[in-house]
Amino acid sequence: MRWANLAAPPAEGASERAAPATPPLPLALPGATVRTFDTPGFAGMTFYEVQAKSIINRVPGASRVPFEWTINPYRGCSHACVYCFARNTHTYLDLDAGADFDQKVIVKVNAGELVRRELAAPRWRGAHVAMGTNVDCYQRAEGRYQLMPQIIAALRDFANPFSILTKGTLLLRDLPLLRQAAEVTRVGISYSVGFVDERLWRAVEPGTPSPRRRLDAVRTLSDAGFSVGVLMAPILPGLSDDDESIDATVAAVAAAGATSVTAIPLHLRPGAREWYAHWLAREFPHLVPRYRELYRSGAYAPQAYQRELTARVRIAARRHGLHRGERGENRDLPEPPPPAAEQLTLL
Repeated sequence: MRWANLAAPPAEGASERAAPATPPLPLALPGATVRTFDTPGFAGMTFYEVQAKSIINRVPGASRVPFEWTINPYRGCSHACVYCFARNTHTYLDLDAGADFDQKVIVKVNAGELVRRELAAPRWRGAHVAMGTNVDCYQRAEGRYQLMPQIIAALRDFANPFSILTKGTLLLRDLPLLRQAAEVTRVGISYSVGFVDERLWRAVEPGTPSPRRRLDAVRTLSDAGFSVGVLMAPILPGLSDDDESIDATVAAVAAAGATSVTAIPLHLRPGAREWYAHWLAREFPHLVPRYRELYRSGAYAPQAYQRELTARVRIAARRHGLHRGERGENRDLPEPPPPAAEQLTLL
């Protein structure tokens, strides 16, 4: 059980305006403190507060990402991105990869305390820690639970290098802490901005700050002295992969002061694949045949399509002065290599 490191004795003292939620506990979270909040921003959401037993997690070697350790204070994400690759992780909790992933969020309320304890352990060797590589640590719940300031402060105090990948503008709240950390260790910051079209944003990323607000955050961080990379993630076939969309997005990224832009074509892993497919059939049914063709062999589009898309983003990056657009220093989530072909259906 991948969630065996979670336990949940009742928390002391309820948050103001909090009330117990009525849904039964998932089997994987016995004893969790369950809350709902009567504020509009949390309408329809349930939070499962747990006491985690560990927080700095090793990345499986097969992942082939440029970091070995991650911190994930939340599971599930109110960003509700229809394509989110992490959706299937919710099924390990006796929850579904669709609406439950968007509306039922697990909160590791002791994350800050655990980070400090694990960084102090003799076996810890100060390896780079990546955050935001599963679900967004600056999703809306962070405004209430405020776990990230404690985590960043611990990493700062131990001069431990770290990086953050986010769509959340709430990151700016922690700018003073990030500056302090950057004085003693390496701090990488990346934003995910796959496109700048507002109508598409509302359709596929309804719980996120708008792309323009994210790029305003990039500008603020850049002006504060940070080298901020942008992942064009994901680029959606038939929706944001045309030359006009790519050029508009790269131009906006360059204008925001980013130091790099990296193309990440859409990939559809199990869980995300089914949720995205139903959304596509409802909103853009004319694109279903194209997606069936592109993703007929598995989670990844054909290599030729990926290479062509990456090349067009690279050309746009050079045109707009982002000469290191092929590989940014803050690139925390590279495009995973395609696995062996697996026969799947889109619908």
